[in-house]
Amino acid sequence: MTSSPPLAPAVAATRPPLTLRRRLSRLPGAVVTFLTVLLAGAWVFPLYWAFITSLKPENDTVALPPKLWPETIDFSAYTYIFQNSPVVRWYLNSVVSSLVITVLVLLLSMLCAYALSQINFRGRRWLYWLILAGFMIPFQASLIPLFILVNKLGLVNDVMGLILPQLAAPVAVVIYKQFFDQIPSELGDAARIDGASEARVLFSIFLPLNWSITFSLAIVTFIAAWNNFLWPFIVMNDTAKLTIPVGITQVQSAYGVAYAKTMATAVTAAVPTIFAYLIFQRRVTEGVMATAGLKG
Repeated sequence: MTSSPPLAPAVAATRPPLTLRRRLSRLPGAVVTFLTVLLAGAWVFPLYWAFITSLKPENDTVALPPKLWPETIDFSAYTYIFQNSPVVRWYLNSVVSSLVITVLVLLLSMLCAYALSQINFRGRRWLYWLILAGFMIPFQASLIPLFILVNKLGLVNDVMGLILPQLAAPVAVVIYKQFFDQIPSELGDAARIDGASEARVLFSIFLPLNWSITFSLAIVTFIAAWNNFLWPFIVMNDTAKLTIPVGITQVQSAYGVAYAKTMATAVTAAVPTIFAYLIFQRRVTEGVMATAGLKG
């Protein structure tokens, strides 16, 4: 009588591979806590270092060995940048441009997504695929032709040249379309039978059902517009028209290697985004997860 072969290898062969989350779940709690604290410290330390450097006298910023806490708290760097550089003007430029970009991106993306989702017209599918193709083209690859176009239109060093190229947001269009597709078509049909226009259907029915994703996209879009450095750096030349991220480089070039003043400007620039994240953390996470799901 022959014995049957062992089944252990077959069972092992069919066992699903361990994912990263399952592997982490098998680690002791102390190890996971240590890794979490280590990663959190690696993220927080540059912010901490920028903050304490802004509170040092200029001579102490290059002292060796570097000190993790200033011996004397000195606010002269903040006083200097507010009195001798147009940092308030840069702040105002960033606030206005970021708000305008956020509102227009949401409005245009919403209108485009509603048309792709709820209105039948020829070429709708091809237009949607064209929008999806926007994910495949990095913004950096279009910088040169975009700058040539803006220059020919006479919009270099103009607020319109700063804002218009940032209004193309295929991510927001796709996210809105996905949510609009989930809304029963009977709601819109009933409103149209009652005489409602497409604009009324969008803003009275579809938008109230998607306030959560709209709010999340608004916060993520505002933070992205506020932190945008490359395009404002290329298209804006007038010091008075710069945004706050670009203004940081002007402080450094105007006063040499002034670490305390540069860090003071950087901390000032980071304050709105830090508070926005702390206050609207859940909404920011929802917006990031929605866009990450599309890009992944």
